[in-house]
Amino acid sequence: MHEPIDLHHQTERIIGAYLVETDDGPAIHDCGPSTCIDALKAGLAERGLELADVRHLLLSHIHLDHAGAAGTLVREHPGLQVHVSEIGAPHIVDPSKLEASARRLYADSFDLLFGELAPVPEENVNVVGDRVLGLECFPSPGHASHHVCYLHSDGTLYTGDAAGVRIVPTRIVLPASPPPDIDVEGWFRTFEEIERRRPERLAVTHFGVADSPSEHLSLAREELAKWSEWAEQGLDEGEWIEAARGRLRDVAPDEGDTWERAAPLWQSYAGMRRYWEKRREREA
Repeated sequence: MHEPIDLHHQTERIIGAYLVETDDGPAIHDCGPSTCIDALKAGLAERGLELADVRHLLLSHIHLDHAGAAGTLVREHPGLQVHVSEIGAPHIVDPSKLEASARRLYADSFDLLFGELAPVPEENVNVVGDRVLGLECFPSPGHASHHVCYLHSDGTLYTGDAAGVRIVPTRIVLPASPPPDIDVEGWFRTFEEIERRRPERLAVTHFGVADSPSEHLSLAREELAKWSEWAEQGLDEGEWIEAARGRLRDVAPDEGDTWERAAPLWQSYAGMRRYWEKRREREA
């Protein structure tokens, strides 16, 4: 149950969906975009299931690489219940603003990367609380203000992007930081909240299961501090990206393209730059 379903988004080991056993039957954590539905179904079939056997979607947040297929899946399987944060819920019921924002960011690449973004009917949407289907659920801002994590009783923490991007077992964690609402201080607090719960493993959407949460979070803290420091110092886009790539090359010299598909550095530069611009405005 712990290994991800590889959604083959652009290539292997970019997005992983997790099959989760809940108090009310099988659930999928982070379904990925509509372009990956065939791969999702193939992964379910390898585990002896069909889409109709899945009762719930557990969404970490509403970014399209995590939740874009939700409406399309519900249209095919109307009994599917979708669990999402209170802030995220209105945007999966009416994804028009979400789509417009993503199309501005991705331009001509949007349809190739994400495909259809269909609405989820209100009757299928469940706003998460402290407990969801027997799992603990808690806010985990940093990457996104509406992000939540789910902790299973078996010790698995489904992190979404709250613990960063790590193509396991490589020993680096990229704190993917797309605009608009990166919160560096909040992200460090989220790391503390994760550690406080003492999970046995981290199920990371991008990509794989980290069996040493303490090591993983140490790597995440180190990289988040560096990325934020470079933005605070005023590195321009080229300098910032080269600094990030340099650290990535040190540990994954032949895998940079895969990592940058999972966590595009130009997006993270833009998010970090915006964070520091907004912070300076507040402090002025």
